Amino acid sequence: MSGYVAVPGTRRIAVVLAVALVGLSLAGCGGGSSGTGPSNTPGPNEIWMENTVFNPTSKIITAGTTITWTNKDAFNHTVTSGTPGQPDGKFASGNLGRNDTFSHTFNDVGIFQFYCSIHTSMQGTITVQ
Repeated sequence: MSGYVAVPGTRRIAVVLAVALVGLSLAGCGGGSSGTGPSNTPGPNEIWMENTVFNPTSKIITAGTTITWTNKDAFNHTVTSGTPGQPDGKFASGNLGRNDTFSHTFNDVGIFQFYCSIHTSMQGTITVQ
């Protein structure tokens, strides 16, 4: 006898644990391009508020497109149409906390400026064709 004692099911448990660990390590992999995991960039009809800037700062869209802004920062932002000191009243989100969203559908052709009324250096433009 070699001193080895077989314990029934031990190998099966080891295999199951190994498979589970591989699955867990892969769970965080994958980008946002497939739509199955988190993304590091906004989608085609999204604008993120992060690091106290709009990302992206400008978009070109077709009439009838809805843009959704998402606040990724830990502090409040707004989405206000117009320019700092001269809001034009076309849309206004009010205060958006972390992960809050605001959407607006652009039905008219033109150039639409927007800014954060809390952090007025945050500005952007939507061009509707």
